[in-house]
Amino acid sequence: MQYRSTRGSIDDTLNAPQAIIKGLADDGGLLVPVKFPFSSLPIEKLAKMTYQQIVQLILNLFFDDFTSEQLQKGIEQAYGEQWDNQQITPISNSHSNNYYLELFHGPTLAFKDVALQILPYLMTSAVTIEQISNKIIILTATSGDTGTAAMRGFSNQSGTQVIVFYPHGGVSPVQLKQMLGQRGNNLTAIAIEGNFDDAQTEVKRIFNDTTFNQQLQQNSYQFSSANSMNIGRLIPQIAYYFSAYGQLVNKGKIQVGDVLNFAVPTGNFGDILAGYYAKKLGLPINKLICASDENNVLTDFFKTGEYNRQRQFYLTNSPAMDILVSSNLERLLFDLAGNNAELISKYMDQLVQEGHYQVNSVIKAQLDRQFAAGFATQDQVVQEIHRVYKADGYLIDPHTAVASFVTNQYQASHNDKTPTVIVSTASPYKFPETVYKAITGQVVSTPGLAAIHNLQKVVQQPLSNNVQALFNQSIRAEQVIQPTKMEETISKLLTSTY
Repeated sequence: MQYRSTRGSIDDTLNAPQAIIKGLADDGGLLVPVKFPFSSLPIEKLAKMTYQQIVQLILNLFFDDFTSEQLQKGIEQAYGEQWDNQQITPISNSHSNNYYLELFHGPTLAFKDVALQILPYLMTSAVTIEQISNKIIILTATSGDTGTAAMRGFSNQSGTQVIVFYPHGGVSPVQLKQMLGQRGNNLTAIAIEGNFDDAQTEVKRIFNDTTFNQQLQQNSYQFSSANSMNIGRLIPQIAYYFSAYGQLVNKGKIQVGDVLNFAVPTGNFGDILAGYYAKKLGLPINKLICASDENNVLTDFFKTGEYNRQRQFYLTNSPAMDILVSSNLERLLFDLAGNNAELISKYMDQLVQEGHYQVNSVIKAQLDRQFAAGFATQDQVVQEIHRVYKADGYLIDPHTAVASFVTNQYQASHNDKTPTVIVSTASPYKFPETVYKAITGQVVSTPGLAAIHNLQKVVQQPLSNNVQALFNQSIRAEQVIQPTKMEETISKLLTSTY
């Protein structure tokens, strides 16, 4: 399969290995399939398929430059013993017609693991296919979870080095401990003074700094990304939408052919975009519900058709969603605009230069048909965690609470009775301070690991192996820089091997 930029000519294409290695297009656009696969996956067989079999089907469609054997080996290695649950992404029942898709059973307790455990294998296979001798620098901006998952996935991976930038004071204590506690001779995590958007904007600029990239090439380095900007990170996420459907059929909750809604806590728009791609592949999805926190730029966009990043930025109790520039929305707009790269370039230029853009009526009508949107305040997040725990005895994290709250608001206002899967993106033990306060009404005396113990005593549930592993990590000292120093810092990190 060939890939092109959302902002470039259809004549400038890359194969799948090249697209995975490159991460971001030279013109600043995102790489997408030139021709989306028309093969619908066999939904009638999903109930009997393992997660690994579903992943194999999807990767075979999008990454056909890899052999089936290469993909199968990567899948076996990625989804193995590091998962705490025999089902990698299990569905949990609720007392209503809503269900939780648990994506947090991987080693870093967040949904990013599902894709970032296989990306290293895709990357190393791609390097072999393309016969590249350069060392791959995985350069990533994170709002908390991607950094940890990328570092864990690529730890000590031959021929790679991971450099992660995250917002100082903008991640949870557990997220910070995970990033500073990951071990590997090829891992670096650095804080910046600013928010996630500041880090992501500078990472994109560095990716497209021709002079700096030439310098890297001369010294046998080249950039790639572990963000959902990388198509190799995005495509594997499609699998868990199909897995969720198959599980509900298997449980007798729906029949083959019935439609579902999916509610997705959304920041950079990659996770919900994977759901949109699943729908394009034939999964019976009615609505994709885009759930935001107080940084509700996406809620306003879906209501008005105007994307406006010129607004106050909030640090919230759902930090992984504290984003004002949702990069993967560009991929959705490109698809809805009939692959009109000129129009998408215009929108993205307006966003940079003027801080906003307005989509046309054709795109807006398609958005209205397929998406719903809403947001939750920090107080509403706390109240929703409390409500779900009291009603169902089920513990959810703040990001899942955002999606759960928005789902209930949407269902009440639209009288939509469609069974809905709430995408649960993180373990509640990753944000124990907020969860503890929600279910007890009290503030923990000490954040971080002590808060996990406090929460566990209240709920009296055994801690998973991956949660217990947090207590064995020692951490490095935190380094904080200005965003303008990111490129200089990268150079210094690589100087010893130049």
